[in-house]
Amino acid sequence: MVLGGPPVLVVTRLDDATADGVITELNRRRVPVVRLDPGDFPMEIRLSTTFDSIGPQGTLVTASRTLALGNVRSVYWRRPTPCTVDRAMDDQTARWAVEEARYGLGGILAALPGARYLNHPWRNRDAEHKPAQLATAAACGFTVPPTLITNDPDRARTFAADHGPVVYKPLRETEYADGTGRALTVWMEDVTPDQIDHRIRHTAHLFQQRVRKTADIRLTAVGDHLTAVRIDGSPGIDWRRHYDHLTYTPVPVPPEIAKGVRGYLDAFRLVFGAFDFGLDHDGVWHLYECNPNGQWAWFPDHIIRPVTRAIADHLQHGAPA
Repeated sequence: MVLGGPPVLVVTRLDDATADGVITELNRRRVPVVRLDPGDFPMEIRLSTTFDSIGPQGTLVTASRTLALGNVRSVYWRRPTPCTVDRAMDDQTARWAVEEARYGLGGILAALPGARYLNHPWRNRDAEHKPAQLATAAACGFTVPPTLITNDPDRARTFAADHGPVVYKPLRETEYADGTGRALTVWMEDVTPDQIDHRIRHTAHLFQQRVRKTADIRLTAVGDHLTAVRIDGSPGIDWRRHYDHLTYTPVPVPPEIAKGVRGYLDAFRLVFGAFDFGLDHDGVWHLYECNPNGQWAWFPDHIIRPVTRAIADHLQHGAPA
């Protein structure tokens, strides 16, 4: 099937319910959509692209679509899986093939002429690093909890004693599994000085003063469209571990927070960002982090709908509602 008119390219895995909702909204608007997972390349995707003084031209063929790479309206970059290889390859050849695929297909998808990105994959990559997030947040006027990144146990113990209560947070949500292959999650946890020993020398660790909060706030930004939700009911410090206990209340965004969000998105050249705050007893919003590709579709429908429409607006027209 050859699509007529400029389609939206959705780059994500098959089991992405968040992308499903946006695709449904685009279909309702009769906007053509091509869904692509790099994990299907090269076994189920054929790619041919030429480069000359005119610019890149070519096609990408999936099981059901033929996409003209010079005719893409916009790209919704969500949660793709890595490129795959022929299992008959030896390990070294397989690694080489994956890197060639990543830099070939990935480079082409990141350089589509005239396409708008939400977000561009390289902008996501730049904005994923927590040290850069914290530095940029401070420059944008956010209140940032005192934070230490170190592999020095003495420095970590001193920080925990001076700034307690202190929590440990992973610097990245990296896939981790036990000996049976069962997926594990490294959660945010309280840490005391006596729990810190020589083992932290093995890598970088992030310690942060725990905000004495009354609630959490997730702010989802699509350009200037801001949706802030107060999250109550968590019995622990990490609300992501207690979804069954949570309640969600939309709240207005203070002007100084809206200004900071705009500055933060501009600094990283992002369209979308999921900002996490702790709300203290004085009503101050303390910024923990911003996930440039964060989730939002677990909220109740009345919260999801405006975010879905804002993303669809940007993908369709180039600007949020």
